[in-house]
Amino acid sequence: MTYKDINLSTPSVRRIGALPSPLTAGSPPITPLKPTHQSIAQHLVNGLDPRNIAAETGLSANTIRQYVHEIRASVHCPPRCKLPVLVHLLLSAQQVALPTSDRPMPELSPEQHQMLKAVAEHTAARDIALAARIAPADVRSALVDLLDATGAGDVTQLVVLAHAWGLLGARPTSTVERGAGR
Repeated sequence: MTYKDINLSTPSVRRIGALPSPLTAGSPPITPLKPTHQSIAQHLVNGLDPRNIAAETGLSANTIRQYVHEIRASVHCPPRCKLPVLVHLLLSAQQVALPTSDRPMPELSPEQHQMLKAVAEHTAARDIALAARIAPADVRSALVDLLDATGAGDVTQLVVLAHAWGLLGARPTSTVERGAGR
């Protein structure tokens, strides 16, 4: 049996590392972010990590960590998930402004689309592998290929670009369409 043969709709597979979506029916409502939290969340979407946010805002690293903890709670994000997953949830829940991209959307294969969705929704490599239907040993190389195809510098930027291009949600009208500007 290969990873492509796994049925992801079975309850046991859904339970393994599946991120509960805050946007599905039956989930608790998203708590709107306070202005201070929204500012910190926007910094996360803009690619800053908590340490850099502390340096830029003049707030202590402990304060920023506490704010990020509270932001995670408001969008029902597990405490140990990676920043790209948190950024995906913030953008999906429309808690922060979606940055626009003047980069044209690249042509991605169906496998790259699956990988994109997997890294936006999962933290652990084995969960990403299951969701992308690839072997765990292939996650790193598939991610590097996806970053190269999109021109993203890291996974957080990849998630932001994917949202701007409408690949992980609604497409904003100000985004350059595929092939435009080439």
